[in-house]
Amino acid sequence: MGLSALVRQLVCAMNLIAVLDKPEEAAMSLAAPTGYRTIAVGIATGALGAAMLLGSAAIAVADPPPNCTTADLAGISAGVAAATSTYLFTHPDVNEFFTGLRGQERDAMRENVQNYLNANPDVKADLDGIRQPVVDFKDRCQ
Repeated sequence: MGLSALVRQLVCAMNLIAVLDKPEEAAMSLAAPTGYRTIAVGIATGALGAAMLLGSAAIAVADPPPNCTTADLAGISAGVAAATSTYLFTHPDVNEFFTGLRGQERDAMRENVQNYLNANPDVKADLDGIRQPVVDFKDRCQ
C-alpha cells in the first residue's frame, strides 16, 4: 500500500471517529468553511505524521525468516530422525554403541559419547552432517 493510500485511509478513519465521537460538533464544524479547512489541515497533518511513524515502524520490524514455523521444525526433525535411523541400521557398530548407552547416568552418557566421537571422527562427521538441517533451522529462526 502506498503512502498516499495510507494517508487517505487515515483521514477517513479520523473523520469517522470525529463523527462517532461528537456527531453534532463534527457536522457543524464540517459545514463551516473555516472549520472545515482547520479540521482538514489538522487531520492531514496528523495522518501524515501517523503515516510517517507507521512507515518507519514497518521498515524497522523485519518480516520473520521464511520456513520458521513449528511445522517446518517438525518436518526437518522427522527427516533428521529418518536419516539417523537409516545411518544406525547401516552402521551396526555405531548402533550398538548408542544402544549400549541405555540406563547410564546423563553425565556418564555425555562423556562416553564425547569419547566415542573423538575416537571415531568419521562417525562424528557423518552424524554432524545428518543433524545439520536442524542446526541450520535454529540459526535461521532464532
